[in-house]
Amino acid sequence: MTQGEAVPVQDTTSLVQAAQRGDDRALDALVSAHLPLVYNVTGRALRRHADVDDVVQETMIQVVRGLPGLREPDRFRSWVVAIAYRQVQMHLRGATRRHLPAREVPEELPDPGGDVEERSLTGLMLTGQRKELSEATQWLDDADRHLLALWWQEVTGELTRAELAAAVGIKATHVAVRVQRMRAQLDGARGLVRALHATPRCPDLAEVLTAWDGATDALWRKRLTRHVRGCPRCSELSADLLAPEKLLPGIAALPLPLLFPVKGVLANLQHFVQTKAAAIAAVVVVAGGGLAFAVYETPLTGEDRPADVAAPRATGGGVAPDPPGAAGSAAPGGQAGPSSTSGLVGAEYFVAPDGNDGGDGSIGHPFATINKAASVVQPGQTIALRGGTYRLGAPVVLDTNGTETHRITLSAFQDERPVIDASRIPAGKWAFTQHGSYWTVQGLEVKNSLSHAYVCVSCRQNVFRRLSMHDNVESGLTLRGEGTTGNQVLDSDFFGNHNPADQGSSGIGLGIKFGSGADNIVRGCRAFNNADDGFDFGDFASPIDIQHNWAFGNGVNRWNVAGWKSNGNGFTFGGGSPPAAASHSVRHNAAWGNIHNGFADGGNPAELRLSNNTAYRNGATGFGLPTTPATLRSNVAIGNDDSASLSVGAHTSRNTWDEGTWDATMFRSTDATAAQGPRRADGTLPATDYLTTGNGMGASMSES
Repeated sequence: MTQGEAVPVQDTTSLVQAAQRGDDRALDALVSAHLPLVYNVTGRALRRHADVDDVVQETMIQVVRGLPGLREPDRFRSWVVAIAYRQVQMHLRGATRRHLPAREVPEELPDPGGDVEERSLTGLMLTGQRKELSEATQWLDDADRHLLALWWQEVTGELTRAELAAAVGIKATHVAVRVQRMRAQLDGARGLVRALHATPRCPDLAEVLTAWDGATDALWRKRLTRHVRGCPRCSELSADLLAPEKLLPGIAALPLPLLFPVKGVLANLQHFVQTKAAAIAAVVVVAGGGLAFAVYETPLTGEDRPADVAAPRATGGGVAPDPPGAAGSAAPGGQAGPSSTSGLVGAEYFVAPDGNDGGDGSIGHPFATINKAASVVQPGQTIALRGGTYRLGAPVVLDTNGTETHRITLSAFQDERPVIDASRIPAGKWAFTQHGSYWTVQGLEVKNSLSHAYVCVSCRQNVFRRLSMHDNVESGLTLRGEGTTGNQVLDSDFFGNHNPADQGSSGIGLGIKFGSGADNIVRGCRAFNNADDGFDFGDFASPIDIQHNWAFGNGVNRWNVAGWKSNGNGFTFGGGSPPAAASHSVRHNAAWGNIHNGFADGGNPAELRLSNNTAYRNGATGFGLPTTPATLRSNVAIGNDDSASLSVGAHTSRNTWDEGTWDATMFRSTDATAAQGPRRADGTLPATDYLTTGNGMGASMSES
């Protein structure tokens, strides 16, 4: 069946009947088959206004909820169109009273009993976001445009990761870093494009543009992107951008004329040109700088419909260019170590538990301590830790700075597992203290600190990934201080941290606290079974991007301490006296089984933005946000003592508490075993159906 082709009546009828009997696969098939129709009916009616995504999602929610009561399954298609039509009417009635300009309100809506179905199917065109993505590619460097075209084919299944690596002539272990860097540039360019097209345009941006000659070069990209990311008005415009991999499969590339030069990227594809001819033909770059697009639509189904996680952003070049691989993180359930690693395959300096600081740091004569290696490492160099247990005799200090182009890496070696036991460090001393910037720290397990396991003070442009920080007294990892800028905490686990002498009021998983700084990202992390909060962003005065993280089991008195008084929130977004104001972006996170709130504002008076988050069976409130004038969209709160406690200034839409009565039957699974088990081989969150809804509400529970 071709894209946009109608599902045969008999097939649709059978699917409807199966879905009404509770067959989830049939329901998925119905949604997938009819979402293009709904999207284009709605887009045509609203003339591709930015609110199309909202109306489409609302339509599909009504379809899913109303399906059990549909009495004539053979009329499903027309029933869906009627719902879409009604939702458009409702939206336009409200829009004329709110913000939709009069020129964008159609004078007359098509009658759903007429030919709107066929006209919408024949009038397929790019959605607003796909057009923006197309325009954004004009701002990319040549190398990034080439890589985007190849990665695009990987996303659509035409190329494997190994084939992509061969095409660009680099090792497969380096591809993830290159792709992340490209995505960061693309993300910035998409935000830039949206800001340029905003009506009215930001006055400060207009002032910056007075000297702009219209060229889409790297200098202006950096200058304009810097403004967009630092401007609350401009950055807010990008809050609903879908991840590019959700958009690219709906865009078909046009092959270039023969005059297009094949030197470079295409030349590297020759070794598999016979088997991948179609994919190679699709790797195209327009001479003017952008990608060429044909027009067709691929449905964005289920949990992909709402705004999804964007590429990580960081100043000074995006995601760090690291040596190959990243070591693993702990898995719950007793496996406190890497589930799978791909660490450094070589390094300037090696450290081993049986090494000697009198050696030269080579693989044959490794150092015994991390401090020794840190004292001699220079920008652009790497330190590899051999497997085994390191019993620290003194706190580790990392003070040397790398640079944007010459980072320093501290990593596990290959698939080995370095475990740092900090139990010998005196109480009150941090096991690791880092002041250095432009570091990548990966694959470490740190445990038994009598204070904080790892503290980075006023650090810039660091990447922490696939870490396991557990059974420490104060915290697993804490970033703090003014100038805490552009750091990324990725795919790491923080658990079991507690202070037996403090009755549960200390012992958090991950903290970014007591400071300020832009462009910090937390993604793909788990904080669980800690004595106090899982994630604590208290008294940090700058926005943090918090995406695809899970917090569970925090605040439970697992140590049988008398007088227990834990806060026990999954996520806390404020703190201090007076509380700091920071408009954090909180997307696709989940909190379950925490002793208190799933998500708590902590007194933060700024506007928090929460979309597609899930709070399930927390001991108090799912979303405890009584202070912040938060904007909440498509969040789920089920089985908590209370769903939501919101300030009078809160703005909510399509959350479960806005939609009537919901219960746990909306979830595909309530079995947390997989979610709380080992990570996947690449260190990302476990694959699971736990708490997924399939209707665009709540956390997607997976980045893939």
